[in-house]
Amino acid sequence: MNYYNEIKNKIIYNEIYNKVKDYSKERNKVITYFDIGRLLNEAGGKYGDKIIDEYSRKLVIEVGKKYNRRTLYRMKQFYNVFSNEKVSTLWTQITWSHIRLLFNLDVYSINYYIQVIIYQHISVRELEFKIKNKEYERLDEKTKIKLKEEKNNLEVKDLIKEPILIKNKGNYEVISEKILKQLILENIDDFLLELGNGFSYIANEYKIKLGDRYNYIDLLLFNIKFNCYVVVELKIIELKKEHIGQIQTYMNYIDKNLKTINQDKTIGIIIVRKNNKFIMEYCSDKRILAKEYELYYKGY
Repeated sequence: MNYYNEIKNKIIYNEIYNKVKDYSKERNKVITYFDIGRLLNEAGGKYGDKIIDEYSRKLVIEVGKKYNRRTLYRMKQFYNVFSNEKVSTLWTQITWSHIRLLFNLDVYSINYYIQVIIYQHISVRELEFKIKNKEYERLDEKTKIKLKEEKNNLEVKDLIKEPILIKNKGNYEVISEKILKQLILENIDDFLLELGNGFSYIANEYKIKLGDRYNYIDLLLFNIKFNCYVVVELKIIELKKEHIGQIQTYMNYIDKNLKTINQDKTIGIIIVRKNNKFIMEYCSDKRILAKEYELYYKGY
């Protein structure tokens, strides 16, 4: 086989395809680059690693400057990483720019971020932020096991990160519960994605009447995917046992007054400055989660 001619023909076809079939050109590019990576891998096995230097010199002259050594090396790296049978085949649905950010991750991280790219429709910049801030690593270990086993048994609580990242848009140094809520509402879309898939916003300071007194739920959400209400309470201190009783009361109210017969039971999320694992260990209501928050600044 003449590897060089095969690679050159694929590149030329891809360049032509880009001009004619705009709607699917990215998918064609990804598949073409994968095929070229395979050919480079085979050629390297026969002629040595320096074959990339030889091919790139010729391609720069005959096809274009962008097909330099660095680009060809990335294609080979792409093939070596994504030809692993454990890597999700959904990579054909994401862009080359997304794929390049995944090269140095392990298989399970790659599969997680592929799902995130597809189902959350995130940009390359957003993906870069998620990887930089170790979104996959912030998942619970039990969730990672579920993802590795590829079982369709995820629960609403599984994809909630810890810590939950909240953008400090005003660069506040002193944080009150009021300011914390304000920061969340100013960046509500990103906050909902930190919680996982399917979360939608209903209200803040949601008013409920308990006996002859009114109480206010910090945030009331609904998860469309798991068909349940979600009560969120914000605390800028360490988790205390009375926080469990408070949110449990709110959850029971929602179940009695808002939940319909075809919806699942309400879950509760207490977002705290510092988690107290001992209190959670003795919390009998498994619908209640406590998660720490962490503020980040404008650098993103």
